[in-house]
Amino acid sequence: MANTPLKITQEPFIPLNSLILVTGANGLIASHIADQLLSAGYRVRGTVRNKARCAWVEPFFTTRYGVNRLEVIEVPDITAAGIWNAHVAGVSAVITVAGVAWLDDRDVPKAVNEELKCLCGLLDAAKMHSNTVQAFIHTSSSWAAYTPEVGIRRTLTEESWNHEAVALAENSGIPDAEKGLAPFMAIKVKVEEALWDWVAREKPTFTFNAMLISTVIGPILDPDNQSASTAGLVRALYNGKPKEALDVIPTFGPQSFIDARDAGRLYLGVLVSGLTGSRVYGLAEQFSWNQTLDILKELHPEKKDWVKLPSSNQIDETEIPMDIPFSLLRAVGQEGWTGLKESIKDAAESFAPTGQC
Repeated sequence: MANTPLKITQEPFIPLNSLILVTGANGLIASHIADQLLSAGYRVRGTVRNKARCAWVEPFFTTRYGVNRLEVIEVPDITAAGIWNAHVAGVSAVITVAGVAWLDDRDVPKAVNEELKCLCGLLDAAKMHSNTVQAFIHTSSSWAAYTPEVGIRRTLTEESWNHEAVALAENSGIPDAEKGLAPFMAIKVKVEEALWDWVAREKPTFTFNAMLISTVIGPILDPDNQSASTAGLVRALYNGKPKEALDVIPTFGPQSFIDARDAGRLYLGVLVSGLTGSRVYGLAEQFSWNQTLDILKELHPEKKDWVKLPSSNQIDETEIPMDIPFSLLRAVGQEGWTGLKESIKDAAESFAPTGQC
């Protein structure tokens, strides 16, 4: 599925054709960030843990955008001291996506420490190369701000932090099995807070922003080679497998979503606008996974063997601040969000022909 180029509506803060570092370039979010940057006219240096396992990345983007627009760098140990110094050299911006914390982490302090080794290493390298680095964008999570809950109305601000999840994760009187996703949320809170502390302490000359991204749905760029994170859960619903993915879905509860292309355009908007010091909410619309399944059924009436989900259609009613994300989208020529139905439709069109799960 080809990317539709957008029209940048102002003189970019980071000039076009500048080189942008994007970590974890093989992943769902990062690959869409790279796609949007390349489409706009930037060059990308993408990092991966294992170049052999990510052999699809370079030819995919070269076919789409031509030679010498993207280079892939292997960084096996993203936490090693000084590992980022050479890779940040010559770039105009750093975008961090991949981390070291996974959903099954229960040792929050260890996970936070490992994550910060990577991210502070990147920040230190960016400061070392401040003669070229003009912007740094960290991918956080909407879970760093709050836990979506049915029946609770609230309004988020840039000062919203999910300290309730931190308290739950750190409560030794509650069994790990009853903490749900709180440990993962706590990691996101503690890591992002530490990065803002670094910025306050070090006072870098480059801009710094955190992207609070919610559940990402939308087309999978290379469905044969990407498990595709939460977009992969849409694929699992469509295919009725694998069981491990289907078993995860009910644990999420109510959520908000963002289309993968819109997510990439938020990052592009930051580079174009010169925004700094903001926590940008990437939450387009509240949804439930049963709602996702219903949309798939509507889009594919020929399919009869659909899975059943135990979770409800109830959604979270949190009010999300939209002024900044909408201004970033307008900076790259887009008005408003891509809707859930369109995003699910495009997701299904990206993977259905392959039958991959």
